[in-house]
Amino acid sequence: MKFFLLFVCGCVLSSLLLPAQADTSLFKRKPVDTTQQAAMNMDAVYNRPFLQMGSTPVSMGGYVEADYRYERDQGVSTGHSFQMQRLTLFFAAAIDPRIRFLTEIEFERGGKEIAIEFASIDLTIADLCVLRGGILMNPIGAFNQNHDGPKWEFVDRPLAMTHMLPVTWSNVGFGAYGKTFTGPWSFGYEAYLTNGFDEGIIDNESNRTSLPATKENAERFLGSSNGHPLLTTKIATRHESVGELGVSYMGGVYNQTTSDGIDIDRARRVDVVDVDFNITLPSLATRFVGEWAWVFVDVPPTYSQQYGSKQMGGYVDVIQPIYRGALFGFERAVLNASVRVDYVDWNVGTFKETGDSIGDEFWGLTAGLSFRPVAQMVVRMNARIGRTTDLLGNPPTRSGGFQVGFASYF
Repeated sequence: MKFFLLFVCGCVLSSLLLPAQADTSLFKRKPVDTTQQAAMNMDAVYNRPFLQMGSTPVSMGGYVEADYRYERDQGVSTGHSFQMQRLTLFFAAAIDPRIRFLTEIEFERGGKEIAIEFASIDLTIADLCVLRGGILMNPIGAFNQNHDGPKWEFVDRPLAMTHMLPVTWSNVGFGAYGKTFTGPWSFGYEAYLTNGFDEGIIDNESNRTSLPATKENAERFLGSSNGHPLLTTKIATRHESVGELGVSYMGGVYNQTTSDGIDIDRARRVDVVDVDFNITLPSLATRFVGEWAWVFVDVPPTYSQQYGSKQMGGYVDVIQPIYRGALFGFERAVLNASVRVDYVDWNVGTFKETGDSIGDEFWGLTAGLSFRPVAQMVVRMNARIGRTTDLLGNPPTRSGGFQVGFASYF
């Protein structure tokens, strides 16, 4: 699979680049200021800088992330470390003015993991009815839709969106989306049916209820594990000078209910509700970006209480520009000071025997300073502290670290 994807990417790049060797003016970049929230989160898949060759219908782009980190856990450190977080390539083609194709391929951990995150065709019937089919990015929350590294001021992704919700969660399916406008207001919706989760939610190496564990099953792109579709819906509204508010839902059966036509278990559901927002204070240009999600899982009674039937968590980022203007030879540079608060509770509830609160939770605080020489690139410095409470609610373990990294579109 890895060699196949590398071969395909090489062929596409070669076909685009070779004809242009004699005249580099054939290439034209479509500039996009990815730091501005001019578009809604549902537009993130196309709201990127693309490079187009001449009058061909194909355009391409991508981004890269890398960092250095020094971290300690309970006073113990593994020392200094450099990471190549990910390299992402995306290609788009206009088959017709009302038919578009886009695919996104991500290489993580230096190429150790390669995945097709998005590959779909959009057929526009009307502004409020665009049909989409293929490998879809399930629109649960905002971060899953709008996760490109160069758009964020922090090296690490929000913990709740990566370790409670399955970040970059995508499936094969179809559905529709649309938008409408009234003055400064935008309204949008999305609704998709896709393949869904499997029993890896409660049968995994983390020994807790874990939606991200299902991402390990690449077979979900070849068919459903249980024959039950996953429904994902979202509605959002945005004011052009204030910000956006979105509410999304994702739910379906995760377990196998029959085998060879014989009932083996009742249908057990997983349901997720998510609220996301981004708000800008015009007077100070301060941005607030956040998301909060609730997860409900029908856990079999034969499982121990370490497998939570309810989870919740989220994050809030506060980003304050402290300088805009010429800096280090860049005419439109920006310096931002940022703070992030993270919280996750993987097991909301109390022990049946004692009534004591179940632990298994984390909270963290990250302070950051970022430099954007241009809108499509960011250099980030972060200092992070965290507290992790185990299942029994013992005194929390402490962790922390320092990170420096960059992320850039190309």
